[in-house]
Amino acid sequence: MKINLVDAPIPLPADLIEKFSADFIDNRQRFTDAVNACGSPLYLIEKAVLKKRAVQFRRAFETRLPRTGFYYAMKSNNLPYVSHVLLSQEYGLDVSSGLELQVALTLGATDIIFSGPGKTDAELELAAAHRDRVTVLLDSFGECLRLATILANKKISMGVGIRLNIESTGLWRKFGIPLETLPDLYEKIRQDPHLMFKGLQFHCSWNLTPDRQIEFLNRLGRRLVSIPDHFWEACRFIDIGGGYWPPQGEWLLSGESGRYLLNPANSIDIFSDRIADAIRKELPRLSDCRICFEPGRWICNDAMHLLLRVVDRKATDLVITDGGTNAVGWERFESDYFPVLNLTRSGLMERPCHIFGSLCTPHDVWGFSYLGTDICEGDILMVPTQGAYTYSLRQRFIKALWRVAVLDDDGCILLLTDEADIQGHERKIL
Repeated sequence: MKINLVDAPIPLPADLIEKFSADFIDNRQRFTDAVNACGSPLYLIEKAVLKKRAVQFRRAFETRLPRTGFYYAMKSNNLPYVSHVLLSQEYGLDVSSGLELQVALTLGATDIIFSGPGKTDAELELAAAHRDRVTVLLDSFGECLRLATILANKKISMGVGIRLNIESTGLWRKFGIPLETLPDLYEKIRQDPHLMFKGLQFHCSWNLTPDRQIEFLNRLGRRLVSIPDHFWEACRFIDIGGGYWPPQGEWLLSGESGRYLLNPANSIDIFSDRIADAIRKELPRLSDCRICFEPGRWICNDAMHLLLRVVDRKATDLVITDGGTNAVGWERFESDYFPVLNLTRSGLMERPCHIFGSLCTPHDVWGFSYLGTDICEGDILMVPTQGAYTYSLRQRFIKALWRVAVLDDDGCILLLTDEADIQGHERKIL
């Protein structure tokens, strides 16, 4: 799961950990209330944070570009309720499988982009059946041919985009087509009566800065210099993709006792400034077309937290909690650092302690320390900002899946009783 594209992280300042943790500790009552009302272990969504992040991201680019579009990347947190909230914030949905596409359609989304490699015929059939709501981003020449055949058999047409590959070597060559083959695929689409070319998309991940996005925009601009005029007339969107890192940066375990590392991240305003400038410079003929973005991690990361109880204190520096890391789906906390906050015995002093889950594996680790005055059986612990690439990767390994609750705008807690039914919840007024 781990991808680290930064070579030289810096020491994580202690005052940054303290400032980050203090906000949650100051508001600990609402988090402990959620556990007391809904039980533990628990995923807790802060709806207000989710909405705030959506607004912040959209405004950063809207103020710098004349025409924009925003699509929430469902894979980053595939809880339908999250997508439901983002739809209310005027986002479209970015799906990368037929399963996600069906959820998006069920939620009533009317502006869906379907990306991802290896789309099956059944998935393309589903997209074609809802061509008024879905734009397929073609990932290969073969996928283009298969979709064209499906549409021809149905005697219908639909809009498509082309996904461009950003790296010609390594694992990322899996995605999209090489930039140099763009004129050929564009011409195939143009000549097919069932396909309507609408735009281009590219995506690079783990973006702590906009450097790789800008580098590809430079390459794209050079490539498009020689493309025919009818391309510029047909192109309705350029999709910059997602992968924006939250502004607090990436926090890592260093392997050295008492030290953590930080890969700093640019603010979203720096991203929007530099990307907008690059578009105006490198793609001046497309500066008035719709510039689209697919944020996932940046929006949902800070909006979901993990809440657990200590069920067994085996030593002063070893405790077992009632929730296992199957809730996040990978051994995240052996490499990434997040402060574990003791909400019951709160404090900002960090104390060494092995904090394990209750799975029958030694890799079920939440952290190697906690912030608090002590740690005892029954204490409520919090691992904050775990909304991205955790819930979507959860596993039914040994233990049951966790409950999900929402801290609503009106101060109520909603316990989601059926993740497939966004309206299926029990309202608890505290």
